Amino acid sequence: MLIVSVVLLPKMKKLSPSRVVNIADLRSMAERRVPKSVFDYLDGGAEGEVTLRENCRAFEDITFRPRHAVKVNECDLRTTVLGTEVSFPAILAPVGYSRLMHPDGEVAAARAAGEAGTGYILSTISGHRLENVKAATKRPAWYQLYLVGGREAAEAAMERARKAGFSALVITVDTPVAGMRERDFRNGTAELLTGNIFAKLPFLPQVLATPRWLVSFLLDGGVPKLENVILPGQGGMPMTDVGTALRKSVVAWDDIRWIRESWSGPIVVKGILTADDARRAVDAGAAAISVSNHGGRQLDCVSAAIAALPEIVTAVNGQIEVLMDGGIRRGADIVKALCLGARAVLCGRAYAYGLAAAGQTGVARALEILREDVDRTMRLLGCSSVRELNESYVRFPSAWKTPG
Repeated sequence: MLIVSVVLLPKMKKLSPSRVVNIADLRSMAERRVPKSVFDYLDGGAEGEVTLRENCRAFEDITFRPRHAVKVNECDLRTTVLGTEVSFPAILAPVGYSRLMHPDGEVAAARAAGEAGTGYILSTISGHRLENVKAATKRPAWYQLYLVGGREAAEAAMERARKAGFSALVITVDTPVAGMRERDFRNGTAELLTGNIFAKLPFLPQVLATPRWLVSFLLDGGVPKLENVILPGQGGMPMTDVGTALRKSVVAWDDIRWIRESWSGPIVVKGILTADDARRAVDAGAAAISVSNHGGRQLDCVSAAIAALPEIVTAVNGQIEVLMDGGIRRGADIVKALCLGARAVLCGRAYAYGLAAAGQTGVARALEILREDVDRTMRLLGCSSVRELNESYVRFPSAWKTPG
């Protein structure tokens, strides 16, 4: 038992500010700790990964216009999202398969978010029961809904989420099928999830190369089921069924009507990239939308999320709140998104790298880095509150405001 404990204990000194300076440092730690199949699932994108790269690069097309000789005594990073105050304008986005990255998975991420004073969104593709995830945080928690398992399973999950205290429902609309993530095919993600030992054999060396992860994975019981997709008479859906289930569970605008009847709280529509779809979301009764291309993991060669943001903010015209996710790696990225009209951002990979690297400690460090980045950027801009940010603080390509 002592040997196992030593293997599993994270080396806390590695997360000191002098060793983990930015999100890229957490990414490097995650790459060393987990098998290549798990890391590539977290890190990769669809097809040629053009959009994956562009999500981050496009932030370079935005430059700041600071106000100098401005004394900023305190930076107020608080904002309100769907009527609830968060400590700074970044909410943890839904990340599937989190329990493969670390046994504590979604529970650890929710707890770290709560302790940082911000919100957490739980993916349907999760290995921990939603009740346990919500119990881990006193801050806002939202439930992200896929219709895998059918309407009956979705309605049951919504009722559980309501009873557990989830305050909003996030409907992802850009996943009629899973994107072609070529890294996953090459590096054995499907084989890791399947029960066929012979299929796993070619990928055994990469798993044995990460003994700490392997021990924690085995002690956690191996591949978990989807604890929040309960199939009648069968229990939790096996993770290996997700790809097939997505093809049978496309979310259409008509579905949002019956979802609205089953869910009394606010609904966020995630995966919007055009003004037309933004207006459809408004008409469907959404309280907010997230401008998103699924982190470059679905259709490749679509617009970077940040580049699509101005068009959509203009189309919505203040009728509902606009969030944005995709490519956030620094606090400066968050500030740029707010300048272009986002109420807040959703961060996915930025915290997931921390989760894969060191569980809750890693997520907490990721949030700490982003918060410190935002505070420093605001002071250097000469702006004392995130609520005062607007386009006057940045320059960006004028074409971004024009529907493509």
